[in-house]
Amino acid sequence: MKAKYKGLILVILSAFCFALMNLFVRLSGDLPSIQKSFFRNFIALFIALFLLIRDRKELHFQKDGLGFLLLRSIFGTIGVLCNFYAVDHLVLSDASMLNKLSPTFSILFSWLLLKEKLRPAQGAAVLIAFLGSLMIIKPTLDFSDFAGSAAGFTSGVFAGAAYCMVRALGKKGMHKTIIVAFFSGFSCLVTLPFLLLDFHPMTPTQILLLIGAGLAAAGGQFTITAAYCQAPAKEISIYNYSQIIFSALLGLLLFQEMPDGWSFLGYTVIIVTALWMFYYNNRKPQNIETQT
Repeated sequence: MKAKYKGLILVILSAFCFALMNLFVRLSGDLPSIQKSFFRNFIALFIALFLLIRDRKELHFQKDGLGFLLLRSIFGTIGVLCNFYAVDHLVLSDASMLNKLSPTFSILFSWLLLKEKLRPAQGAAVLIAFLGSLMIIKPTLDFSDFAGSAAGFTSGVFAGAAYCMVRALGKKGMHKTIIVAFFSGFSCLVTLPFLLLDFHPMTPTQILLLIGAGLAAAGGQFTITAAYCQAPAKEISIYNYSQIIFSALLGLLLFQEMPDGWSFLGYTVIIVTALWMFYYNNRKPQNIETQT
């Protein structure tokens, strides 16, 4: 029980870190999502490399995991780019909520890609969560309004696929620091050419805000990794949704953002679905363990 409570505290701390990351990304202003993503991952890469150098004698790289590392990095990079675009164009809590569809989609992708058994209740949860996301997205023929919501939904889908790859890497015994370092380095390399071609000069304040976003993202990644070392995901992953509360409070305090009624209804549907899956997976422990 003591380990479970440590895990609970760590996963809530991770949710707060990711809410701060989204806040700093929003505050950094009108910069390309690729530029924001590069700085976010560069800071995480620096920290991960430091840990790799410190613990190099204890780390072992499994060559048969390279394909999963590449897929995790590709899916994760797309997810981060879409999430940052959504953060810049949506109410902060809406962007966070859509990104938090990832645990539900990780169940679907584990069935499609890893051939893990998908129970009817889990398939129903994916469908219900999708319907809840439509209440937040509120599809429209005006693409300028729809693009941010579509990006937010896409970020949740690809994050779910990325977590599915993390699941596969965990089964192979890949060290979590290697996974974070590989993903961060891959994202930096992919976004660097676009950054150089379309670099937007930044003020000292914007640089500090993006460094803050990178530190918050690194804090989120490492605290959630520590959380899952303390307790099984089926016991603590539901507390990931506390990020929505943090994001809503930050959005209200700093941007006077108030989600509309449909968004609140969508939040309710998705969170109730997550609670249902939490209860279901504790009765039938075959859930997908996720981390970010």
